[in-house]
Amino acid sequence: MTEISRRGDGIAKVEGFIIFVSGAKVGQKARIKIVQMGNRYANGQIVESIEKEGKSE
Repeated sequence: MTEISRRGDGIAKVEGFIIFVSGAKVGQKARIKIVQMGNRYANGQIVESIEKEGKSE
């Protein structure tokens, strides 16, 4: 996750596509499942944490 949204969700970017991930933290690496897809962004949830969580902001 590269940043935190105004709602507190983690933000990940994959090839320029934005994914909002509920409950994620900056610096965290995780496998996510897309739960809602839009034209410009998607919403996802963590399936598996790959590394320890990064810093909280």
